[in-house]
Amino acid sequence: MQPATDATVFIVDDDAGVREALAWLLRSRRLLSAAYGSAEEFEAMLGADFRPAQACCLLLDVRMPGMSGLALFDKLVARGLEKCMPVIFLTGHADVPTAVDMVKRGAFDFCEKPFSDNLLVDRIEEALRKSGEVLAAQRATGQLQARLADLTERERDVMELVAKGMPNKLIADQLAISVRTVEVHRARVFDKMEVKSAVELANLLRSI
Repeated sequence: MQPATDATVFIVDDDAGVREALAWLLRSRRLLSAAYGSAEEFEAMLGADFRPAQACCLLLDVRMPGMSGLALFDKLVARGLEKCMPVIFLTGHADVPTAVDMVKRGAFDFCEKPFSDNLLVDRIEEALRKSGEVLAAQRATGQLQARLADLTERERDVMELVAKGMPNKLIADQLAISVRTVEVHRARVFDKMEVKSAVELANLLRSI
């Protein structure tokens, strides 16, 4: 699976030469990029409600004037963005132990300066694939939650018992309703949840 063609690689580094070199490298591999000279500038671009619509990742310098890359990463983690926007730290030799610690805390990877172009691009493409997978899962969860919200209270009651594998007669007895009413609610649940069997329904609910 290749990254989406409109996936974006964000670059945050205070060194203009590094930003330009990375942007050129990404263009040569047909990857879109957007560069920022400080963590503050990048954070301002994100705003308060940023949620990526397409796959993306972040190349983040560890040491910068003002807010450091580490401080920015902590803020991204606090907002739950580190999975949908994987972070690859760009480090000097002295920062490697710190970068390793950041990976343990949820960063995607780190590349030591001067970095290998091929190795860095390989990791970027992997990060973009990971971002795409996370975003797809989040969209699927959102769609599932919307379907659940469309169920009536009685349909939810029936759904929970159907998912447990109970036959209609036992469901009717437990809910003190007729078997015919259970059949109607069961059909509506299957329609709203877009499933065709109790097994499929149970597997869907386990994914929440």
